[in-house]
Amino acid sequence: MSSVKRIYVEKKAPYAVKARELKEDIGDYLGLTSVTNVRELIRYDVEGLDDATFEKACKMIFSEPPVDDIYYEVFPMSDKEKYFGMEYLPGQFDQRASSAAECIQIITRGERPAVKTAKVYALYGKASDEEISAIKKYVINAVEAREADMALPETLAADYDIP
Repeated sequence: MSSVKRIYVEKKAPYAVKARELKEDIGDYLGLTSVTNVRELIRYDVEGLDDATFEKACKMIFSEPPVDDIYYEVFPMSDKEKYFGMEYLPGQFDQRASSAAECIQIITRGERPAVKTAKVYALYGKASDEEISAIKKYVINAVEAREADMALPETLAADYDIP
């Protein structure tokens, strides 16, 4: 069983500025009209926290309850939405994950937990696979990021081959 806990944080509709901007970019820069709505969620994977501390971090660190919705493990999605995630490449600094881990360490006064983040984009409409591919290419900067695996990992410990 995985010791990794996962949440998704999404801005409530009136505050979802980045999602609206991406929808406009998809229409303006890519010329795609098949995407009628975009949702942007921040995915947090955390390892090394007990349930009470994780719940506290969800409401104090990972989200702003007045403007954000929190989803545990999975997020609600209609059958007309397609989604993909974007995460930083190994070795790239993830400011959001680092700051979250540091804040958790401050409130627990203990060890710093492992935190990984990803942005998840849910696209509503009738976009074809080719159009989704074009959107991924637009959103994911291959120099610093890659498409994220959407499966919950067993652990966040990184095991890299030494070059």
